Amino acid sequence: MSKKINPNLTSEQESVLFEDGTEAPNTSELNHEKRDGSFHCANCGEKLFDSDTKYESGSGWPSFYQSLPDVFETKTDHLLGYARTEYHCKKCGGHHGHIFDDGPNPTGKRYCNNGVCLVFKPK
Repeated sequence: MSKKINPNLTSEQESVLFEDGTEAPNTSELNHEKRDGSFHCANCGEKLFDSDTKYESGSGWPSFYQSLPDVFETKTDHLLGYARTEYHCKKCGGHHGHIFDDGPNPTGKRYCNNGVCLVFKPK
């Protein structure tokens, strides 16, 4: 796994992707993105989610019920005092968010993604 950091990242993107930071809720323009397209890692450009898996979770962060196959690695995070499943871009190691078991069908999953970690590419 490459840990190469894109020199065009903002300091907030670097903090979230590589220093376990989190963006403030309800601040990402991608919360309201409803066009057909795909979401990519802001660091390496890897395609992570299709727009048809995005939904409004009410969490304050862009949420998806399914990622593309084999794009993330996971680990357990105890930062808040309890176990959460953290996910990282498999290609560059960038931290994107956490997976919860309160999402919609068909998966029941919620990939709660920091918007600053994503780039949207319209179809």
